Amino acid sequence: MYQFNDQFSTATSQFANVAASFNRLALENAEKAFGLHLAAIEENVNAAFAFAGELVEVRDADGLKAVWPKGLQVARASAERSLGAAQESFAGTVKTNEAIGALAKTQFEQASSQVKAEVEKATKAASKAAK
Repeated sequence: MYQFNDQFSTATSQFANVAASFNRLALENAEKAFGLHLAAIEENVNAAFAFAGELVEVRDADGLKAVWPKGLQVARASAERSLGAAQESFAGTVKTNEAIGALAKTQFEQASSQVKAEVEKATKAASKAAK
Protein backbone atom coordinates (compact mmCIF):
# COMPACT_ATOMS: atom_id res chain seq x y z
CA MET A 1 0.00 0.00 0.00
CA TYR A 2 2.79 2.41 0.90
CA GLN A 3 4.58 1.62 -2.34
CA PHE A 4 1.50 2.67 -4.30
CA ASN A 5 1.26 5.91 -2.32
CA ASP A 6 4.93 6.65 -3.01
CA GLN A 7 4.47 5.96 -6.70
CA PHE A 8 1.34 8.11 -6.83
CA SER A 9 3.09 10.89 -4.95
CA THR A 10 6.06 10.76 -7.29
CA ALA A 11 3.85 10.75 -10.38
CA THR A 12 1.80 13.66 -9.06
CA SER A 13 4.95 15.63 -8.28
CA GLN A 14 6.33 14.98 -11.77
CA PHE A 15 3.02 16.04 -13.32
CA ALA A 16 3.00 19.25 -11.30
CA ASN A 17 6.58 20.05 -12.32
CA VAL A 18 5.83 19.46 -15.99
CA ALA A 19 2.64 21.52 -15.80
CA ALA A 20 4.60 24.35 -14.18
CA SER A 21 7.17 24.14 -16.99
CA PHE A 22 4.41 24.26 -19.61
CA ASN A 23 2.87 27.29 -17.94
CA ARG A 24 6.23 29.04 -17.61
CA LEU A 25 6.98 28.55 -21.30
CA ALA A 26 3.52 29.74 -22.33
CA LEU A 27 3.67 32.82 -20.09
CA GLU A 28 7.15 33.75 -21.33
CA ASN A 29 5.89 33.51 -24.91
CA ALA A 30 2.83 35.61 -24.13
CA GLU A 31 5.02 38.21 -22.43
CA LYS A 32 7.34 38.42 -25.45
CA ALA A 33 4.42 38.65 -27.89
CA PHE A 34 2.73 41.34 -25.81
CA GLY A 35 5.99 43.30 -25.64
CA LEU A 36 6.50 43.09 -29.40
CA HIS A 37 2.99 44.27 -30.17
CA LEU A 38 3.11 47.02 -27.56
CA ALA A 39 6.39 48.33 -29.00
CA ALA A 40 4.93 48.31 -32.52
CA ILE A 41 1.82 50.14 -31.34
CA GLU A 42 3.94 52.72 -29.53
CA GLU A 43 6.02 53.39 -32.65
CA ASN A 44 2.89 53.56 -34.82
CA VAL A 45 1.21 56.04 -32.49
CA ASN A 46 4.33 58.21 -32.29
CA ALA A 47 4.63 58.26 -36.09
CA ALA A 48 0.93 59.06 -36.48
CA PHE A 49 1.08 61.95 -34.02
CA ALA A 50 4.23 63.31 -35.65
CA PHE A 51 2.47 63.25 -39.00
CA ALA A 52 -0.66 64.80 -37.50
CA GLY A 53 1.51 67.62 -36.16
CA GLU A 54 2.80 68.30 -39.66
CA LEU A 55 -0.70 67.98 -41.11
CA VAL A 56 -2.09 70.58 -38.74
CA GLU A 57 0.43 73.12 -40.00
CA VAL A 58 -0.78 72.74 -43.61
CA ARG A 59 -2.65 75.86 -44.74
CA ASP A 60 -3.35 75.28 -48.44
CA ALA A 61 -3.74 72.62 -51.13
CA ASP A 62 -0.09 72.83 -52.16
CA GLY A 63 0.99 72.12 -48.61
CA LEU A 64 -1.37 69.15 -48.51
CA LYS A 65 0.12 67.82 -51.75
CA ALA A 66 3.57 68.07 -50.20
CA VAL A 67 2.56 66.26 -46.99
CA TRP A 68 0.39 63.56 -48.60
CA PRO A 69 3.29 61.24 -49.64
CA LYS A 70 4.67 61.37 -46.12
CA GLY A 71 1.29 60.29 -44.78
CA LEU A 72 1.29 57.30 -47.10
CA GLN A 73 4.83 56.45 -45.99
CA VAL A 74 3.81 56.64 -42.32
CA ALA A 75 0.85 54.34 -42.98
CA ARG A 76 3.06 51.89 -44.90
CA ALA A 77 5.73 51.86 -42.18
CA SER A 78 3.06 51.32 -39.51
CA ALA A 79 1.59 48.38 -41.41
CA GLU A 80 5.06 46.88 -41.88
CA ARG A 81 5.86 47.25 -38.16
CA SER A 82 2.57 45.62 -37.19
CA LEU A 83 3.06 42.76 -39.63
CA GLY A 84 6.67 42.28 -38.49
CA ALA A 85 5.57 42.10 -34.86
CA ALA A 86 2.87 39.58 -35.76
CA GLN A 87 5.33 37.42 -37.70
CA GLU A 88 7.90 37.51 -34.90
CA SER A 89 5.20 36.71 -32.37
CA PHE A 90 4.03 33.76 -34.48
CA ALA A 91 7.60 32.47 -34.82
CA GLY A 92 8.03 32.67 -31.04
CA THR A 93 4.78 30.80 -30.53
CA VAL A 94 5.91 28.04 -32.89
CA LYS A 95 9.20 27.70 -30.99
CA THR A 96 7.36 27.64 -27.67
CA ASN A 97 5.00 24.94 -28.92
CA GLU A 98 7.95 22.90 -30.15
CA ALA A 99 9.59 23.20 -26.72
CA ILE A 100 6.35 22.17 -25.00
CA GLY A 101 6.00 19.23 -27.40
CA ALA A 102 9.56 18.10 -26.71
CA LEU A 103 8.96 18.35 -22.98
CA ALA A 104 5.74 16.34 -23.28
CA LYS A 105 7.47 13.72 -25.42
CA THR A 106 10.23 13.37 -22.82
CA GLN A 107 7.65 12.93 -20.08
CA PHE A 108 5.72 10.30 -22.05
CA GLU A 109 8.92 8.40 -22.79
CA GLN A 110 9.96 8.57 -19.14
CA ALA A 111 6.54 7.39 -17.95
CA SER A 112 6.57 4.61 -20.53
CA SER A 113 9.95 3.36 -19.37
CA GLN A 114 8.80 3.46 -15.74
CA VAL A 115 5.68 1.45 -16.57
CA LYS A 116 7.71 -1.02 -18.60
CA ALA A 117 10.11 -1.48 -15.68
CA GLU A 118 7.21 -2.07 -13.29
CA VAL A 119 5.64 -4.61 -15.66
CA GLU A 120 8.92 -6.49 -15.96
CA LYS A 121 9.30 -6.44 -12.19
CA ALA A 122 5.76 -7.73 -11.69
CA THR A 123 6.27 -10.41 -14.36
CA LYS A 124 9.43 -11.64 -12.66
CA ALA A 125 7.70 -11.69 -9.29
CA ALA A 126 4.73 -13.61 -10.74
CA SER A 127 6.98 -16.18 -12.44
CA LYS A 128 8.88 -16.72 -9.18
CA ALA A 129 5.63 -17.14 -7.28
CA ALA A 130 4.38 -19.66 -9.85
CA LYS A 131 7.41 -21.89 -9.42
